[in-house]
Amino acid sequence: MLTPPKSVYVDTTIPSFYFDDRESVNYLCDVTRQWWNEESRFYEIYLSTETLAELNAGDYPRKTEILDFARRLNLLSPDPRIGGIAHVYQEHSLMPEEEGGDALHLAYASFYRMDFLLTWNCNHLANANKKAHIRVINARMELFTPEIITPLELFSEQNL
Repeated sequence: MLTPPKSVYVDTTIPSFYFDDRESVNYLCDVTRQWWNEESRFYEIYLSTETLAELNAGDYPRKTEILDFARRLNLLSPDPRIGGIAHVYQEHSLMPEEEGGDALHLAYASFYRMDFLLTWNCNHLANANKKAHIRVINARMELFTPEIITPLELFSEQNL
């Protein structure tokens, strides 16, 4: 019996870093491209309308390529409950209110029971100091908690 592929929700940082060529984030971009080119085929990759909206609103040098790349991914449908979940995250100081996107990314990944939320956002999402708090709040809301990780943590052993 085959195990179904694990699901990965990507936030805005993944498609944007795939096409980024700034020297200051070169390493993260290289890792993103390597993960995408070598590992992504082993997963079901999803994003949300929030990811597309942030990419659309952003000022990226290769914006057209980023949007074309993102539009080829599986899109999770908006659900009115997701906004409420994001609001709870903000009320409990998990995510800053002025940065609603981070709360919405976590809400989508939790609501849709994604195995992983893949991000380079280590301030608000892939932050070890927040993970226990996220699990507690999600448990209170009876939500699944995805593993919130960077591409560095999702390589198979042979590609390390």
